[in-house]
Amino acid sequence: MLDRLHAKNGQTLGELCQGLDMTRQAVAKHLSILEQGNLVSWRRQGREKLHFINPVPINDIAQRWIAKFERNQLQALADLKKQLEREDK
Repeated sequence: MLDRLHAKNGQTLGELCQGLDMTRQAVAKHLSILEQGNLVSWRRQGREKLHFINPVPINDIAQRWIAKFERNQLQALADLKKQLEREDK
C-alpha cells in the first residue's frame, strides 16, 4: 500500500485494490491499520475518500534505525583507526 501511495498519492480504495490479489475488505482493513499508525491519512473529495502517504513518521523511523546502524559502523571505523595507529608505533 505504501509503495502504491508513494507512486501515486491520493488514491481511492478502488484504485488501490486494482491489480492486487486481495479482497476490497482486506485492502480497507490494511489501510485502517496504516491510518491508526499515522502512516496514511485521507480526505474526502466529493463522494471519494482519497488516501495519502504520511512521510513524516516514515522518515522518523528511518532516521532512528539508520542512525543505529551508522553508529556501529562509525565505532568500528574508529576502533580500526586506533588499532592501525597502535600497529604503526
